[in-house]
Amino acid sequence: MIKAGIVGGTGYTGVELLRLLSMHPQVDIHVITSRSEAGKPVAELFPNLSSHIDINFTSPDPAALSTCDIVFFATPNGTAMQTTRDLLEAGVRVIDLAADFRIKDVMEWQQWYGMEHQCPDLVDEAVYGLPEINRELIRNARLVANPGCYPTAVLLGFLPLIESGLVDSARLIADCKSGASGAGRTASLGNLICEVSENFKAYGVAGHRHLPEIRQGLQSVAGIPVGLTFVPHLTPMIRGIHATLYATQLEGEVNLQSIYEERYADEPCVEILKPGAHPETRSVRGSNMCRIAVHKPQQQDTIVVLSVIDNLVKGAAGQAVQNMNLMFGLDETLGIDAVALMP
Repeated sequence: MIKAGIVGGTGYTGVELLRLLSMHPQVDIHVITSRSEAGKPVAELFPNLSSHIDINFTSPDPAALSTCDIVFFATPNGTAMQTTRDLLEAGVRVIDLAADFRIKDVMEWQQWYGMEHQCPDLVDEAVYGLPEINRELIRNARLVANPGCYPTAVLLGFLPLIESGLVDSARLIADCKSGASGAGRTASLGNLICEVSENFKAYGVAGHRHLPEIRQGLQSVAGIPVGLTFVPHLTPMIRGIHATLYATQLEGEVNLQSIYEERYADEPCVEILKPGAHPETRSVRGSNMCRIAVHKPQQQDTIVVLSVIDNLVKGAAGQAVQNMNLMFGLDETLGIDAVALMP
């Protein structure tokens, strides 16, 4: 059994990680930390886990975490980098679900996240945890930077076009919508039900923290700088991301459907829908799937890609478990192959 520790088990991502790991046949949840809830039984805070997890939250203790095989950080940005080096030196593998190790340019990371990085040398070692790109690197990694939710939906949607060199990489547009759980569990005026319900709004148009992460991922595939306009929106739903992606085609007639189907033919967590389909966020709710459809409206030179994920599963905790499975030589869908919830 894999002895797993979770740092920060009380946010939406943390409890989703608890839910998935509690059902994983090869995982023993050994430590769950929370400064605010230390000493409280997990099931008292999250009754849905009452028959699955019978341990208490504890204060973060490096000694206890060092007894784990793997530690997940479901914490705010800037937390994992303070402890990761000691864990790695103790032989513990680490998956960070925040952004501490995602962006390779440390100066750019510091600019976007407004703090000094505590272990820039580990950023070089960290493997970006998108299995559809870095599967073999993830298998041997000590440290995995779990991708953000928006980047996961956008990168998977654009990937076949960029790899094939079919589109103008200087003019990419990602128009994305997210449910309110993407903002986290911390109380804020903008996330009150009276503010979110019956409302729809864009935010971060001038610049969003996921922009450099998405751009880095696209550039690593394209091999050249890319031009990306990324606009996120908040929608009145709890879970889900819908990314509507636009790219200008350079080549003549190509079979876009075949390009997508061939690229993801062996990917267990990506499904390419039939021509003309429109994926819905509810079709992936609670699952680790990304569902994609590709369109070419009016047969013009604009390609439209529709990509949907559950932001808490494939966009966070589910992808972290997928990465853990790869790191420990397990079937990568073990524990995360649940059917989406409907309705």
